Amino acid sequence: MKKFLLVLLACAALNAFADDVAKGRAKADVACGLCHGPNGISTLPNAPNLAGQQAIYLSEQLKNYRNGKRQNEVMGVIAKPLTDTEIAQLSAWYSAIKVTAETP
Repeated sequence: MKKFLLVLLACAALNAFADDVAKGRAKADVACGLCHGPNGISTLPNAPNLAGQQAIYLSEQLKNYRNGKRQNEVMGVIAKPLTDTEIAQLSAWYSAIKVTAETP
């Protein structure tokens, strides 16, 4: 019975994460894609790539922009109205993007 409950809990967590990824992608298309690119690869030289970053790192940075602990004129405006849920969704989306590296 315990194993069944663990499997059930894991499935629920995966479904919630998948939902966060989908909602984060939709939010990113509206709020983030212009500077950070539609797939998290930056289109501007002074905007970082977000694809493949750890979700916890992205969440903390967005919260820091939101509360003013981290300063950037554009990101302060973008992050200010974000809820914790929206931050979690955006972080889930960008962390779910797979990034590969090749050596020359």
